Amino acid sequence: MEQNEKELQQKIASITDPDESARALAHTKWNDCAKPLGSLGLLETALEKIAALTENPNICLTPRAVLVLCADNGVVAQGVTQSESDVTSTVAKNLAMHRTSVCRMAAVANCDVVPVDMGILDFPPTEGVLDRRVGNSTGDISVGPAMTREQAAKAILTGIALVKEQKEKGVRLLATGEMGIGNTTTSSAVASVLLSKEVTEMTGRGAGLSNDGLKRKIRAIKEAIHVNRPDKNDPLDVLAKVGGFDIAGLCGVFLGGAIYKVPILADGFISAVAALCAVRLCPKAAKAVFASHVSAEPAGYALLDALSLSPLITAGMRLGEGTGAVAAMPLLDMAKAVYEESYTFEQGGIEHYVPFDEA
Repeated sequence: MEQNEKELQQKIASITDPDESARALAHTKWNDCAKPLGSLGLLETALEKIAALTENPNICLTPRAVLVLCADNGVVAQGVTQSESDVTSTVAKNLAMHRTSVCRMAAVANCDVVPVDMGILDFPPTEGVLDRRVGNSTGDISVGPAMTREQAAKAILTGIALVKEQKEKGVRLLATGEMGIGNTTTSSAVASVLLSKEVTEMTGRGAGLSNDGLKRKIRAIKEAIHVNRPDKNDPLDVLAKVGGFDIAGLCGVFLGGAIYKVPILADGFISAVAALCAVRLCPKAAKAVFASHVSAEPAGYALLDALSLSPLITAGMRLGEGTGAVAAMPLLDMAKAVYEESYTFEQGGIEHYVPFDEA
């Protein structure tokens, strides 16, 4: 085992179980709010889960940021996308200039946008984009591995370190985002292997492929799995052989959330694939993963089912960049307002509701 993988194993070993006493205190606080018990549904359990993660029933959701991990994918050479790789670079620059969709949504949600270069093809140092390059694009997975095992471990460690940096800056809520032409192809490959599902079930049109483009995409993924033979029981092997620098980095962000006790709002399809990698590497990491929405990509629900998560939003979104995760932030803000500021049954002169199992 080489150095990066050894360090990764040490980081994973530090992840603890959630604090059930803090979760119970949050649940009790919800039950004191003058409203039908559990009537805010997933918003209530989300805050209880945050309490368990942070080991504190006093919920803090600000400051917050969305980490947008950007990387290119060699499989684009197989005609699996509408756009060429240079679009990744262009969008990364526009992220730095606060011009993209997630930037506009994040401004409304009072959220910082942090673009990160994990391996954009021929991308020079750019103001406003963090340089965390693991390589200069991945290899073409249809003819060989995306990266080495050590590069995969390094990318995951980079994601963990990003969470540490944000936590030290005071950030208390993070969202995941990504940008990388070809990354729905790599994500479909990883999902197909980890979930033992047919490639056709896990593969969609991404940014809008034609029928012929979709056929090329499915063919490239099948070839990638045949050529590389990734081991579904070894998530690091899967990421190295058919993943991408962005997915591996996002996997690290979820692990970092568990290590540093920062809730991570997963965006859509690609983020969910990364979250599944994290939970397969360390089941305890599930405590830090929160599903913002369910992607319109075919594998969207299957991935959330595998993670035992329910989405806060079902809006048919598939934009990426972290837009779905940022869209969920105001929902958590509203839940927190009720949790902290609602009048109690006692204050309202209302008899307490009794839980079903006590009635």
